Amino acid sequence: MSEMNSYMMVGERLCMDFINTVSWRESAEKRRDWFTSYDKLVDWCIHAEVLTEQQAKALLLKAKEKPSEAGDVLKRAIEMREVMYRIFKSISKGTSPHSLDLERLNDSVSQFYQTLRLIHEKDHYTLKFIHTEENLDIMLPPILQSAVDLVVSKNDLERVKQCEGDSCGWLFFDTSRNRSRRWCSMADCGNRAKARRFYKKEK
Repeated sequence: MSEMNSYMMVGERLCMDFINTVSWRESAEKRRDWFTSYDKLVDWCIHAEVLTEQQAKALLLKAKEKPSEAGDVLKRAIEMREVMYRIFKSISKGTSPHSLDLERLNDSVSQFYQTLRLIHEKDHYTLKFIHTEENLDIMLPPILQSAVDLVVSKNDLERVKQCEGDSCGWLFFDTSRNRSRRWCSMADCGNRAKARRFYKKEK
């Protein structure tokens, strides 16, 4: 997907959609970052179902009280996103991620996993990040968890791919049975490539 369109989610994994919050990622001229403010980050997280409307309202009120802290969270979110992008792009190409990027991802793991707790819920147990509405970065742990789960899933890593559309750069988790998906979206990059092939054929 090359244009921002109501936060289209085509990555098939939360971390992939988080990474894809940059349109025309690999074009210096067209590149557009969706996270231009803390409010935009929160808005996307509502759409991605990382935050509830109630949580979002509380966060935005808190952000107005502490704009500097909100700005720091936005900066950290973008840095985490770019580290994830470089790591998963390398994986999609069959190469090893840079050690510095893994180190930075581990820094986030060390920070947020301190709040991870084993919780008993009715007839089962689950791991949850414990936080309060006071934390302006409460949306980041679930996204980080999605990335970690994917990185450590040996077989699933083979399904991490990058869109073949020119300058698109979006990543996705290929859920097709024969692993033949090539585009972030057939309605966007897929159709654009199809149109180019048709034009060349007619020419």
